[in-house]
Amino acid sequence: MNNPPGLYQPIFELTRGKIVESVHFGAFAVVDSHGSLLTSAGDPHLVTFLRSSAKPFQALPFIERGGHEQFGFTPKEIALMCASHSGTDEHVETIKEMQAKIDVGVEDLLCGMHDPMHQATRDAMLLRGEQTSPYRHNCSGKHTGMLAHARLRSLPTETYLDFDHPIQQNILQTFAEMCVIPADTVELGIDGCSAPNFAIPLYNAAYGFARLCDSFDLEPKRAAACRIITSAMMTHPEMVAGPDRFDTLLMQVARGKIVSKGGAEGYQAVGILPGVLAPDSPGIGIAIKISDGDANDRARTAVALSILKTLGVLDDAQLSQLSTFGPVKQLYNYRKLRVGESRPTL
Repeated sequence: MNNPPGLYQPIFELTRGKIVESVHFGAFAVVDSHGSLLTSAGDPHLVTFLRSSAKPFQALPFIERGGHEQFGFTPKEIALMCASHSGTDEHVETIKEMQAKIDVGVEDLLCGMHDPMHQATRDAMLLRGEQTSPYRHNCSGKHTGMLAHARLRSLPTETYLDFDHPIQQNILQTFAEMCVIPADTVELGIDGCSAPNFAIPLYNAAYGFARLCDSFDLEPKRAAACRIITSAMMTHPEMVAGPDRFDTLLMQVARGKIVSKGGAEGYQAVGILPGVLAPDSPGIGIAIKISDGDANDRARTAVALSILKTLGVLDDAQLSQLSTFGPVKQLYNYRKLRVGESRPTL
């Protein structure tokens, strides 16, 4: 498997008959808002990129500066700033509404473009002869938020993705503070959408999500911004991902208990609100990484559900509504014969 010893462990497997046929290796950390490591698998200090799981933190300094009030952004639009959206017509119309408020257009987006993730939208576009555009890119909400941040501070928009641009420096510093790690130790890379991205230990990422959901030790302005972001994501989960996707469905089913944000290459982050496990329980963050990138998204979601089940966050009825993602799934062939199962190995 070529996995560095100690960093990853077998975390998810698929069987055929009585034989384990395939294994995914991974690691995770579960941390509360006081910084206690509650449980882990593999190396909880494994350094890896959050990819799109970083988006709530990338929106945070704009909200903290009151940008949403300045431009009249709604909770629905704030949720889209934190999104890896499916590129539906609703997502595109919401992006356009945001851009009209800050006087930018599609030509200002530097995220590139790809076909929408949502198959029905792709089919409809094909029938009407519509070409894709940067609006359909899953990160266009994040990029529109970054453009709004630049507009708010009267900073250049043409270079808003440069590592040394003031808004990117502000985002990096805020991210580091939330995850309780020195900013100069955060490993930087370029994301698929060309924005800066961050690699930190799983422990720190989970700690950051715990603090995002439970901001008891943050100064008032930042704590309020965290609540605005988590409330927007939980109120409008359809903006954060899209139809039939894990983050959207998990937040819909959890009904105000959970913030969920996946990332590329097998990353998944979840934040649990304080008071969910018990009246005085702290917020909890979960950061999961599947070592092989989990191209089919079959391991990270099942592992996340297994952890949430073990913690007692979701009841049987809620887990039943999410059964297409696991944690244990029966596997069938093309004749609908049962051939095995997929399951976490926690």
